[in-house]
Amino acid sequence: MGHRSPSHQQIQAKLEAIILEMKKAGLWQEQPLAPEQYNFSRAFAMDTMAYSQWLQFVFIPRLTELLRTSGPFPASSSVGAQAIREFDGWQEAQGLVTLLCEFDRLFD
Repeated sequence: MGHRSPSHQQIQAKLEAIILEMKKAGLWQEQPLAPEQYNFSRAFAMDTMAYSQWLQFVFIPRLTELLRTSGPFPASSSVGAQAIREFDGWQEAQGLVTLLCEFDRLFD
């Protein structure tokens, strides 16, 4: 089966669900990040911020911008795999993990 790109509607819907779920799980932070936290060099900004912060301040804005500009989406996504590692055994985050894994599958 060849690579298919998900539709904007699919991505938009999943993004909205992810935001709601993050808020429900208490993972959404109201205060902005410190500017230096954006100077990350590792995948998922693991060197400067928590994974939930990366989702809120990097992943979601980046996707929102791609939706707005109809920019090309990445060829693959591994946010679900990372979420499984980050939130292992954390019950409140399991809904979010599921949504992020579903997001990855949009790119399969």
